[in-house]
Amino acid sequence: MDAVQKADSGHPGTPMALAPLAYVLWTRHLRYNPADPSWLNRDRFVLSAGHASMLLYSVLYLTGYDLTLDDLKQFRQWESKTPGHPELGYTPGVETTTGPLGQGVGNAVGMAVAEAHLGAVFNRDQKIIDHNVYFVASDGDMMEGVSHEAASFAGHLKLGKLIGFYDDNHITIEGDTALTFSDDTGARFAAYGWHVQHVADVNDLTALNRAIDAAKAETSKPSLIVVRSHIGYGSPNKIDTAEAHGSALGPEEVTLTKKALGYPSQEPFYVAPEALRYWREAAKQRAKSEEGWKKTYEAYKTGNPALEKELQRRLRGELPDGWEDAIPVFTAKDGNVASRAASGIVINAIGKKIPELLGGSADLASSTNTIIKGEPSFSAESYAGRNFHFGIREHGMGSIMNGMSLTGGLIPYGATFLIFSDYMRPPVRLASIMERHVIYVYTHDSIGLGEDGPTHQPVEQLSTLRAIPGMTLIRPADASETAEAWRAALKHGKGPVALVLTRQKLSFIDRTKYAPASGLARGAYVLADAPGGAPEVVLMSSGSEVALVLDAQKKLEADGIRARAVSMPSHELFARQDETYRNSVLPRGVKRIAMEAAHPMSWYRWVGDDGVILGIERFGASAPAARIFTELGFTVDRLVETAKKLVAKKQV
Repeated sequence: MDAVQKADSGHPGTPMALAPLAYVLWTRHLRYNPADPSWLNRDRFVLSAGHASMLLYSVLYLTGYDLTLDDLKQFRQWESKTPGHPELGYTPGVETTTGPLGQGVGNAVGMAVAEAHLGAVFNRDQKIIDHNVYFVASDGDMMEGVSHEAASFAGHLKLGKLIGFYDDNHITIEGDTALTFSDDTGARFAAYGWHVQHVADVNDLTALNRAIDAAKAETSKPSLIVVRSHIGYGSPNKIDTAEAHGSALGPEEVTLTKKALGYPSQEPFYVAPEALRYWREAAKQRAKSEEGWKKTYEAYKTGNPALEKELQRRLRGELPDGWEDAIPVFTAKDGNVASRAASGIVINAIGKKIPELLGGSADLASSTNTIIKGEPSFSAESYAGRNFHFGIREHGMGSIMNGMSLTGGLIPYGATFLIFSDYMRPPVRLASIMERHVIYVYTHDSIGLGEDGPTHQPVEQLSTLRAIPGMTLIRPADASETAEAWRAALKHGKGPVALVLTRQKLSFIDRTKYAPASGLARGAYVLADAPGGAPEVVLMSSGSEVALVLDAQKKLEADGIRARAVSMPSHELFARQDETYRNSVLPRGVKRIAMEAAHPMSWYRWVGDDGVILGIERFGASAPAARIFTELGFTVDRLVETAKKLVAKKQV
């Protein structure tokens, strides 16, 4: 109450309601160590109801994490350790960034997936990876579709180490949930294959403790404990009101609430010394679980030295020696290859060298070429499997990937058509905020996919993905650039990478005549210059349209116009280069033309005020790809005509 009141911003009601749950969980059940917040086999706790962050911050302070009362007093202030919603990297003990409702449920499922997979791969006689994943979800989490997707996935996979609490407090911002929500949430989760229990009163600590024990004992399916609580519990005038959900109680109500609860002091941020001693002692007892685990780990290390070394390599985020030698080289003999097909070849080549690379698609494996051949599927019967079948659950797939990445030791990838990146935008944004090393494989990248029509043809997706801070998008122009794109994606340890690939075959770019594809690592590079002097115009593009640029350059050369052909597969990688390199690719004072079969918005930075962008500001059409490209002006002739006009204008 005090922190929200001081900030005059936040959500006091749910932390007040769930204090008993936090008390039971942190003092009797969770395995954690405030002195070593990141030890491998700790239990994970995810506050999916991230608006209740003061509940988590309070408990982390009470149990002795590196968080002080002064930090609590800085709730929601600039660069404090206690931001408005839990954020990874700001507060020791916070496992993931939450707030957008439902995402934490998906993250928790991903963490349970990672626990199951790593345990299946590394455990031997000693179970060095054997922990539970807990989450707290609100009514809002249960309404958001992503929680349905993730819960269905978890139930199907029988993730028995996953334990969730549904805070059934009947209140959202607009009022009683009866306004909009009458689901039998317990029955829904039971239908998903979860073990479901009900606790009628969150203040019944004995019932809570019994339910958690039962959930921990049920290892063949995930568990949900539906807990009835009262938002703003203790407040004489605001209990069970929407007002308690999202705003400070007010000084008078805080005073009345402390009196009603028999709290020993009206001093803001007062913590009773005997209470603090109790919490800190409980934390010391819970931390003993790490001491026991360390003994188990030492025995494991002695008995399995090679396996332990491999585990530590993965946890450090180091790629195995020699993995780059496995990246295939594409030649003229391979002919014209769609970048999605080239990607599949690369995945299977490097997959043999990088065992932590694992993933799948949203029911599109055959279209996205994301199966690792010879590897089993991840299933309830085979948690060691590396091929994931996420089902038609793009949103859930993205949030589950984030949870897998947060556990460590894994590099997850997830695939779908580029158009359906819209279905997974929230976890993509959160992966960027958290700087997670996840890889998205987005195929069917433009109007070039053809007959499926405008519902499946992306137009604005490239620009909107490029607009996300921290996202790195790579759209390769041929098979060789696709191989280099995977090299860059795997080396890129900070933030998500999106590989944007074609359905249609791409022209072979002869690297004996043009610059090597290794230039992709710098985001953009000069593929070729016309001979005879400095360029008069720069033609640039990404993906399939680079072939049009190369053909246009030849035509312009035949007409006596010196054109430079530039491949720009990644705006973000190029932007990170120094100014000298950028100017060497895009020289100042030389007119530029960008062509991309997508919305032009993301190209304005690169063409300059007097450049031209040949893009799309309409939706596509249902027709063969060649006809669509011609009708919408993605032709060599249009490039040539535009370049001639620019050069003539400059000469005048």
